[in-house]
Amino acid sequence: MTLANLVAPLRQIATMAVAIVLAAACGGGGSGSGGGGMSTGQGMGSLRVALTDAPSCGFDEVNITVDRVRVHTSATADDSTSGWQDLMVTPPHKVNLLDLTNGALQELGQMALPGGQYTQLRLVLKPNAGGALANSVVPTGGTEQPLDTPSATQSGLKLIHEFTVPAGGLADVVLDFDACKSIVRRGNGTFGLKPVIAVVPRAVAEIVGNVAPAISGMRISAQVGGTVMRTTVPDATGAFTLAFLDPAVAPNVDVVFAAPGFASAVVSAVPIALQGTTRVSTAATPITLPASPTRTASGHALPVSAAAGVRAVQAVGAVPKVEIASTNADTTGAYSLILPAADAPTVPPSPAAPLLALYATPLPLVFTPQNASASKYTLEAAADGFVTTSQDVDLTGGDATGVDFTLTPAP
Repeated sequence: MTLANLVAPLRQIATMAVAIVLAAACGGGGSGSGGGGMSTGQGMGSLRVALTDAPSCGFDEVNITVDRVRVHTSATADDSTSGWQDLMVTPPHKVNLLDLTNGALQELGQMALPGGQYTQLRLVLKPNAGGALANSVVPTGGTEQPLDTPSATQSGLKLIHEFTVPAGGLADVVLDFDACKSIVRRGNGTFGLKPVIAVVPRAVAEIVGNVAPAISGMRISAQVGGTVMRTTVPDATGAFTLAFLDPAVAPNVDVVFAAPGFASAVVSAVPIALQGTTRVSTAATPITLPASPTRTASGHALPVSAAAGVRAVQAVGAVPKVEIASTNADTTGAYSLILPAADAPTVPPSPAAPLLALYATPLPLVFTPQNASASKYTLEAAADGFVTTSQDVDLTGGDATGVDFTLTPAP
């Protein structure tokens, strides 16, 4: 992925997906913007930041141009609060986030900071000006279009995440940008940024494997309790890496495989360990998915001002919840999800039945169809500042239209 993945504000969904790491390789230097409000320990340390990305849906490019990264000790500090420390990206660099899959990083820079606890990061983007598109998207098969990022070019994308800069040591931070969940297609044909970014440590765990390279559009995610931690896509050979997983969050994850026109698959209870690599399949025995009919679940998520995201989750055998697909509601509140579903899943195994394997060694894993789960989903609508709402849908034999949500503000 490229630097473009840096542009999304943090949202606690867990999917995954872009990481930003500040490193000297990109140049840039630190500059203080006022010393007041600093509450740090004794001595100086360093902060390094890098960028990574989860795959995007329906785009050939998602480009952002990062101008600087700002950090502060206070989660509530605003632009006028003293104590900001700035890492300048010199010159600002335009990056295609979709180049940053399978553990690839875009180094942004490194700067010295007083040792201590920090809470807030902000990513400031260069604005689109004149005929130059600093931030843009290229829809699949289309041409480059402007990406509207108003707050990102002014106050910056706000990420609340605590990290410690050790005196005499290095804080190594990766910002994980999920481009797929961060782009909103507007009704007038334009595109806006609703960033989804997670902050993770660089020195963590990874899961690797191989899938059948003939399956196009495959998305692979590491999930905990239905929350997406990381997402990636396989390379041309079918190899994939789910990088920057944090075993401190969960020592075991579920790995979910999904592709348009195919049944999904889940590998449950995959163990991860600090600085370790766990393999779930090999090139000799790649994971493959059976073809499946599809159905559409659609409706509206209101109010429009909530800018809600809608996802389809599914119980797969003994795994109570995994995310199969997600999308953002457009500027009219409309959404649509295409999901594996069968006309008549009464005769096992249903072509839409998800596959399940419990992680075990030696490989290969043994997958079994979960016929009782076929075509049955729960749709969840969520937005910052609103209560998440859900509805069950059964796509057996037909689409589910008019599945509408009205979100209420969180107390």
